Amino acid sequence: MATISDVAARAGVSTATVSRALNGKSTVDPELAARVQAAATELGYHPNSLARNLRRQETAVLALIIADVENPFFTAIARGFEDIAQTAGYSVVLCNTDENEEKERRYINVALQERVAGVVLSPSGPSTDVKSLRERGTPIVAVDRPLPDGTGDQVLVDSRRAAHTAAKHLLDNGYRRIACVTGPPGIRTADERLAGYQDALREAGLSNDLFRRAEYRAGGARQPALELLDDPRPPDALIAANSMIALDVLQALAERKLRPGRDIGVVTFDDPTWAKLIDPPLTVMAQPAYDIGAIAARMLLDRIADTSLAPASRMLEASLVQRASSRRT
Repeated sequence: MATISDVAARAGVSTATVSRALNGKSTVDPELAARVQAAATELGYHPNSLARNLRRQETAVLALIIADVENPFFTAIARGFEDIAQTAGYSVVLCNTDENEEKERRYINVALQERVAGVVLSPSGPSTDVKSLRERGTPIVAVDRPLPDGTGDQVLVDSRRAAHTAAKHLLDNGYRRIACVTGPPGIRTADERLAGYQDALREAGLSNDLFRRAEYRAGGARQPALELLDDPRPPDALIAANSMIALDVLQALAERKLRPGRDIGVVTFDDPTWAKLIDPPLTVMAQPAYDIGAIAARMLLDRIADTSLAPASRMLEASLVQRASSRRT
């Protein structure tokens, strides 16, 4: 029996386009709609009428539940997600959890009450619970961090490898006492970035225990950074686990009258617009945030169109952008 994926392949479109075309959505280009209809006829495809009727009870709205809307990384994810969703005829509701599990639970309940067609979620921690969404049959895609049980559709970045690359870059530039300020324990990206940093220093035969945990939000990393800088044997380089932590690291360096590049090497995750404008410009591990959002949107639309698809997982790579903050001057 032909599936919606077979029709999509024959017509040369996504499964989401097939679903919208066969449901008579006006957002589908007439030429594409004709191709889909022809492919369905040729293959003898007949949509599951019960499942289709159930989906029609849902709204043409997608929920995007992210950790921190002030973080440029998540802002770029939101833009990529919204661009694809809007093109497909969906509206997007943006929900900001502030890394707070209670707020996350409330927004999940809102998504259920409003019968959104699907949810993209950046899990706030190990207690994230999507059981109610799954019981309702609401498609879910995890971004940046996997769901606690590690199952389902997800779009991630290899944080451990990226942190290893950042530390190795500093080692290659002559730094030897490298510190790391990462996020809270239990958050997958924070733990993996710490592990990648430790991997690189262990391989070099150097101490890898010069690190501190901090909130992933602005204001939470200044004191941990000062503690590292005030160590009897202070670091000669620092890795910041995201751009919000980097702001606090830069403030701490200014308070101790230390200049990146000249006095201490600095590498941060993410590449906000200000990173290249400050003096000296910051070396970064740039994550493909827009692509994460766009890929998650396509994955979610495919899942909405065909719930029988096998779980999909995409692992993207961060890229090192070398600037003056990590070069001794």
